[in-house]
Amino acid sequence: MKVISNVKLLLKITQEYGNAHFTLSFSAIFSFLFFLYSFNFNSQTVRPIVLTLFLIYLLTTLYVWFISKQIKRDLATSREIQKRTRLLGIPLIFTILVGNIFSSSYGFTLITKNKTPEYIFAIYAFLTQILIIGISALNLFKPYVVDSFLLAISLFIALTIFYGFMLVLVANLVSSTFAPKWMLPIGIVLLFPLLTGNLFSFLLGIGLIKKARNKDASSIEKWQKMWRKILSNSMAVFGLFFIIFMFSLSVISPWTFDYDFATENNYSAILQTPTLEYPLGTDDFGRDLFSRIVFGAQISLIVGFSATVIPAVIGGTLGALSGYYGKKTDNIIMRLLDILYAIPGILLAIAIIAAFGANTVNLIIALSVGSIPTYARTMRATVMQISNYEFVESARALGASDSSIIFKHIVPNSLAPMIVKATLTIGGAVISTSSLSFLGLGVEPHIPEWGNILKIGSTYLETHSYLAISPGVCIMLLVLSFNFFGDGLRDALDPKTN
Repeated sequence: MKVISNVKLLLKITQEYGNAHFTLSFSAIFSFLFFLYSFNFNSQTVRPIVLTLFLIYLLTTLYVWFISKQIKRDLATSREIQKRTRLLGIPLIFTILVGNIFSSSYGFTLITKNKTPEYIFAIYAFLTQILIIGISALNLFKPYVVDSFLLAISLFIALTIFYGFMLVLVANLVSSTFAPKWMLPIGIVLLFPLLTGNLFSFLLGIGLIKKARNKDASSIEKWQKMWRKILSNSMAVFGLFFIIFMFSLSVISPWTFDYDFATENNYSAILQTPTLEYPLGTDDFGRDLFSRIVFGAQISLIVGFSATVIPAVIGGTLGALSGYYGKKTDNIIMRLLDILYAIPGILLAIAIIAAFGANTVNLIIALSVGSIPTYARTMRATVMQISNYEFVESARALGASDSSIIFKHIVPNSLAPMIVKATLTIGGAVISTSSLSFLGLGVEPHIPEWGNILKIGSTYLETHSYLAISPGVCIMLLVLSFNFFGDGLRDALDPKTN
């Protein structure tokens, strides 16, 4: 009984075993979806490409199941994963060629014991860049491409090779507390691909710079501890990857996608079903749905982030002042915010847009105003608690001004719950953006935005359901991703668990 109990404990704490089941589940789900879509019920024909994808995903699912059994056997016999089992992860790496990000990333994590946060960042920087190249390459099937296409693709291929090279270096030379000093310039270089939206490259660069400098051991330890907690949560990692992937796709889209395909009417291609030229079909004006989804991500992310950052800054400032000064200041600020809090956020947004008109700027303002009280309450509660700490009393005794105490000592130590709250609520801002656009009260109708696209698609649910399914799935995945990542971030920053 004791041996069985030990094996169960090993299975529970072994990340490779848990990730195998996570990968297995998603591969099985996609296998089922490809199976359903492999047959065209209208024409009673089989879609050969989709059927091939179904078979590949099915084989991948069975292969991952086999690996999970091997891991279980290794842990039961030798209490560690054997090298021959880790080598089974190599074939999984190549499943990225069919878009299976789950099994490919699992293959990378399985083949090595050295799973530092920097190695994980290198994996996802590499995979993000490959997916960006794959999606951008679909534009080659269109009649023409944007002028910067070839230059952009060349740059992306160079970055992919660079990230692959970094994967090998980090796996062999970087530990949880150390990186060679000569990696410091490489870490600085890795910060610049942020211009392409690849935040994983930026995180990898920060990690290498911290470890190569090796000046503050406590800072490195906190960095490692936080990211290890986040990266041990499979759903949080999936959420972070999808957010960064959509962000990167939004940033690079003007370089590889032609905006005309998303906005210009093409009456010779009205309501086309998905093809290589139009991967997601066309709408009732002949506009490429694929291009509209890509450019629509820009609007959803811009409005979502802006409608989160603005109330976080304003509400955080008001909450900090209210919590620090208390008494009359607290009563005045919080009672005014209570009046604002009493009005439903979506109703207030509709009223503001109805009064000032429907456009992107007014939408951001409308969504921001209603969120200010919640951020103010969060900051106020944290500041009231931290104001009683000894380091605040020491700063006050040394003659520091109130503004210095608030913004240099208290606020920096109050950011963790604000960051978590912002991450968890940004998904709600994305939903509100799409909802108001769906109602005709958000982004201008001619601009490609997921809510606008969904509004058009809803009128063709019975005949051309793909027009509504594509934007609906994108909204759902983005909101879920923010929620998953927010949950992981909350667990990592929770002082009770630290």
